[in-house]
Amino acid sequence: MGKYIGKRLLMLIPVIIGVSFLIYFIMDLAPGDVISQLAPDNATTEQIEALRAQYGYDRSVFYRYAIYMQGLFRGNLGVSFLTGQPVWEMYMQRLPATLSLTLGAIIVSIAISLPLGIFSAIHNGSLGDNAAMVLALLGLSMPNFWLGLLLIIAFSLHLGLFPSGGMSGLSSIVLPAITIGTGYTAIMTRTTRSSMLDVIRQDYLRTARAKGVSEKAVIRRHALKNALIPIITVVGTQMAACIGGSVLTETVFAWPGVGRLIIDSVNQRDVPAVTGSIIMTTIMISVILLVIDLLYAFVDPRIKAQYARGGKG
Repeated sequence: MGKYIGKRLLMLIPVIIGVSFLIYFIMDLAPGDVISQLAPDNATTEQIEALRAQYGYDRSVFYRYAIYMQGLFRGNLGVSFLTGQPVWEMYMQRLPATLSLTLGAIIVSIAISLPLGIFSAIHNGSLGDNAAMVLALLGLSMPNFWLGLLLIIAFSLHLGLFPSGGMSGLSSIVLPAITIGTGYTAIMTRTTRSSMLDVIRQDYLRTARAKGVSEKAVIRRHALKNALIPIITVVGTQMAACIGGSVLTETVFAWPGVGRLIIDSVNQRDVPAVTGSIIMTTIMISVILLVIDLLYAFVDPRIKAQYARGGKG
């Protein structure tokens, strides 16, 4: 298994190089640059040219990218053009907020989707099953920003139960976590239902019932355990998506997370902050997916044996 982990970590190197290359050159193609943010309103042409030379904008994008990569290979994510703060510190200041939001959304998703998906599978084709699938489809269809605004209007403005934005304790996590978790709940419910339907028809469950095992024990100990791999996959991809893609929700709720950091940096053309933040997010997502792959080994011994052979066959 150690060889498999080492191979996966080595694969991060070309991924980071590819991501940094794309982001750096896409930012260069975008109209405007950070000089317009740094230069005073009454700046002369000489002052603007001096700023361009100071930040390397008098050289080609290939030269600036090469300089950036030299620092990156030494473990330096760069320094923000606008704040002068190391990008590593900026990212780590915002990461706890994003992780807490991710954890809250996953808890909401699992707490609702697992019971609902199991119920739908057990009562396949019934009125309850159809109602659960309609709810799942409804949750999947609602845009996050729209649901977030509705929750703010209902629970913040009218009822006053939760804050409308910002990060100010556990109560402030509730509405954004529900906003993100609702969409994830729909996906996980459908995945749980389809995975459980495949398992509950197997012969070994009929055998367990014939031996007198209670239905709850059959579902909990046998069926759910063997249906976990697709569910774990969905949970992992949802965590990765939440860390890298909860920008709209963070904007609606003024949540001080990584998504807002990236958006603000893009709007200000702060290339080191954008590139460094996306590189860190890429590493986070890759590590989460690696952990999910390793969890498969604890669920299915066949996968553990495959990892022990270095991932072959």
